[in-house]
Amino acid sequence: MTHNMKPQLFHSLTFTDAARGAEFLRALGFEEVVLYADDNDPSVVEHAQYRWRDNGGVMFGSVRKDNPHAHAEMVGQAKCYLVVDTEAEVDEVFRRALAADGTSIAEPTDQDYGGRSATIADPEGNQWSVGSYPGE
Repeated sequence: MTHNMKPQLFHSLTFTDAARGAEFLRALGFEEVVLYADDNDPSVVEHAQYRWRDNGGVMFGSVRKDNPHAHAEMVGQAKCYLVVDTEAEVDEVFRRALAADGTSIAEPTDQDYGGRSATIADPEGNQWSVGSYPGE
């Protein structure tokens, strides 16, 4: 079996304010790969892809009436877990997220199953957990 080194799983989001959403993602540590805005209204994001570290990412866009996959009822409904390298990094990402208008859901805490984690809501209500536990 060969493995594709490009991300094969993307978290998908819809924002009412995509610029603010992108700013929050950058504060978490995501990097922009592509961003396509509407030619007639650059504040409307048709499609964006942001990379998470070596092999993960998110795709997102703005709420648009003409797109059944990007309607207002989808905003603020997502949850995602981001793995970081160290317990100290959990605290650092948590601080950066709060500084980017995030809301604390769960303060950084050592977990019984290993690692440390915290949860922040972005400005539109999506929840982002960040932790040093990489899974099994």
